[in-house]
Amino acid sequence: MKTTNNTVLITGGSLGIGFEIAKSLSEQGNHVIITGRNAERLEKAAAQLKNVTPIVSDVANEQDIDKLVQTLNTQFPKLNVVINNAGFSYVYKLADHADAAKKAKEEMQTNFFSIVYLNEKLLPLLSKQTEAAIVNVSSIVAFTPGINLPGYSASKAALHSYTQALRFTYQASSVKVFELMPPLVNTTFSTEIGGENGIPPKVVADELLQSLATDNYEIRVAGTNDFYKLYLSSPSDALNAMNANR
Repeated sequence: MKTTNNTVLITGGSLGIGFEIAKSLSEQGNHVIITGRNAERLEKAAAQLKNVTPIVSDVANEQDIDKLVQTLNTQFPKLNVVINNAGFSYVYKLADHADAAKKAKEEMQTNFFSIVYLNEKLLPLLSKQTEAAIVNVSSIVAFTPGINLPGYSASKAALHSYTQALRFTYQASSVKVFELMPPLVNTTFSTEIGGENGIPPKVVADELLQSLATDNYEIRVAGTNDFYKLYLSSPSDALNAMNANR
């Protein structure tokens, strides 16, 4: 997959991993469209980058997605890369009686259903391009759940399964399907779960660009790769390792 002269959509592109990916891709000569719910934060992010277009859009709202898709089709007909980065999580334990069903529905809507919906809406446009890519940002917890993130972990496991099915479905087409699987990353998103101990978001962005260039479709960033090997050898050991001291 080429990493220059693309037109790229990044959901949740104003902060953290999304912002670093937007920065890296814009510096490589791509036109980058970033979305998010907060207009002020989007404008602030865009002002720090070059060749970037901010669009206020909430991935959890189907009407917003429909408007976004219409805008992309009319104003950005060369769109050929979609990076589904926007995410949402609650931190809680199932034993806490913390209204888990309601929280899981919100997490699944943002982290799974919205991605399926947006991809389906944009695949006709992507399929017109000579070369295109979808990147679904999942997580290390797609393999083994964190007990403090039960709904989030389930949503990422669902996204992992969906991504594999999507990749297999489009394997003979011009659309390449990638999955980006970071471990703990030091962002505001992960503050509640000790994000200060995580890797810098730039590491994730760098790994993504390298993997796009080499068609490495399942991108297990940094510690995720070692954890994946542990998971393959002993799922129970992986579960214990994920939840040590929690």
